[in-house]
Amino acid sequence: VQLAESGGGSVQAGGSLRLSCAASKYTYTSYCLAWFLQAPGKEREEVARVEGYEAVWYSDSVKGRVTVARDSAINGMYLQMNNLKPEDTGVYFCAARPMSGGNCYGDYNDWGQGTKVTVSS
Repeated sequence: VQLAESGGGSVQAGGSLRLSCAASKYTYTSYCLAWFLQAPGKEREEVARVEGYEAVWYSDSVKGRVTVARDSAINGMYLQMNNLKPEDTGVYFCAARPMSGGNCYGDYNDWGQGTKVTVSS
């Protein structure tokens, strides 16, 4: 599946952004989707994901400030980020791995090109 992120930009601390990940085909029953952040000088880390059909997971670094959900309009998902902090700065990637019967399996082999987020203090 091909993935395309959008919605990045520059905001001040405390601001909000909504990132979108559009997929090239229907993913609701076939793929688990995740958001990764690659901060400057750091390794890429998973920050949120949709597990199965609707279950979600968040890293401790974003929990309480972001919401991830599937978006049927784009066959993908969105990431609503509120109360942004400078440490949220980086490139956000969406990724997909196969799903069967509501269970995710395998590696994240499909990736988008990323969308850049800059949060200034």
